[in-house]
Amino acid sequence: MPVLVLCLLCALATTAQLALVGFTSGSEPAQQEELTLLFHGALQLSQALNGVYKATEAQLTKAGDSLSLYGQVLGLLGKEVSQGQDAAQELRASLLEMQIEEDGLKLQAEATAQALGEMARGQQVLREKMKRLEAQLKGVWLGHARQEFEALKAHADEQNHIVWVLTGHVQRQKQEMMAQQQRLRQIQERLHMAALPA
Repeated sequence: MPVLVLCLLCALATTAQLALVGFTSGSEPAQQEELTLLFHGALQLSQALNGVYKATEAQLTKAGDSLSLYGQVLGLLGKEVSQGQDAAQELRASLLEMQIEEDGLKLQAEATAQALGEMARGQQVLREKMKRLEAQLKGVWLGHARQEFEALKAHADEQNHIVWVLTGHVQRQKQEMMAQQQRLRQIQERLHMAALPA
């Protein structure tokens, strides 16, 4: 834009000089006034064009600053969205791991419950054997029969202890499963909150 204004001024100055040279050789004073007015008008036009150029340049600079600020805001928003996605991905991975652990605990609890059932049936069989043996030994304590009775009684006591240990193990597994389910609920709530639009 400044180059265009300079070219225009140079062209007008050259034209004015040529016209002055032509008019000095016997032209009328009225034509010289017109030429002066023309030159003055060209000068005003160049000043106006220069003002328009400066105003346009200021607007372009301001627009560039606004675009730069807008780009920075977009960059920050993109970074926050990326961090939110990473956090949601980590939560999903944690949730998956906890669900796998919970499935493992459920399988262990089922296996333990099955073992307890088998132990309870074994205890029932032992009780029946002991009752039959007691009936056979009413008042007669022979050596071999008494040893067999004592062995069965010790075996029953051992079975009782195993059932007691397994029952405690099942109770601990239930507590672990409850704690695991609580953590799963918390993670699901966090995932739900993360998925809500800001």
